[in-house]
Amino acid sequence: MNHPIGLYEKALPEAWSWDRKLSAAGTSGFDFLEISIDHTPNRFGRLDWSAEQKNELRSAIANSGVTIFNIVLSAHRTWPFGSDVLATREKAHTIAQKAVDLAVSIGIRTIQIAGYFVFDEPHTPKSRDYFVDGLSKAADFAAQAGVMLGIENMDGEDVISLDTALELVEEINNPWLKLYPDVGNLAANQLDPCQQLRIAPGQLVGLHLKETKVGVYRRVPFGQGIVPFQKVAKTLDEINYQGPLTLEMWSDNAEDSVVIAQQSLNWMKEQFS
Repeated sequence: MNHPIGLYEKALPEAWSWDRKLSAAGTSGFDFLEISIDHTPNRFGRLDWSAEQKNELRSAIANSGVTIFNIVLSAHRTWPFGSDVLATREKAHTIAQKAVDLAVSIGIRTIQIAGYFVFDEPHTPKSRDYFVDGLSKAADFAAQAGVMLGIENMDGEDVISLDTALELVEEINNPWLKLYPDVGNLAANQLDPCQQLRIAPGQLVGLHLKETKVGVYRRVPFGQGIVPFQKVAKTLDEINYQGPLTLEMWSDNAEDSVVIAQQSLNWMKEQFS
């Protein structure tokens, strides 16, 4: 593969140290790791890391030679930009600001924003407007810090296609806000990943490679789903995409998680060859 290729952090056991996670990713053939900031106490707490905790990750990066390219910021599922509750919207903005600050302190270049207007609460006529307003402010803050934001297409009813994601990017009109597609989510939503990738070839700052089935968005082993990875590889060549790719997968703390990651990477390289 001619692209830098990374591994989603949740493909490895959560309890492992940063040294062990990054070393495992490197020895498995990956170029970088994506880290998660979700609603769980351990990962959400990273937004308030001490200088010592940040130094620990920076040292692990230096020791392993494996960098952290991207933050998967899924905490907005719990505290969404599009909430009808003002306090929730304010917390969503604080989360985005802290994620940008963390990215700067570690040397992380992109933050992936989940395309949910709201998730665990009802939609209202203002959900989209609130989301656009919150994301626009986050993009302004990210621009000042030199950190790129990328909208990820999701499940649900909001940003499920790159058409919709691109509409948001064009509406907000900030050069520090682009697209970070997930080809698995596109396929699970019964969209053609290749056709979708051709919509905005100059807007892609990263790409998730994930296996799915129709309506099944997680934990489908590579090769057992419906994502046409060989066609995706050809499409990326056709649109001259040179950026990073990430295998998004979950280990659920399995003892053989490294073996599974290696096998998945080898399988994906075959598809791209």
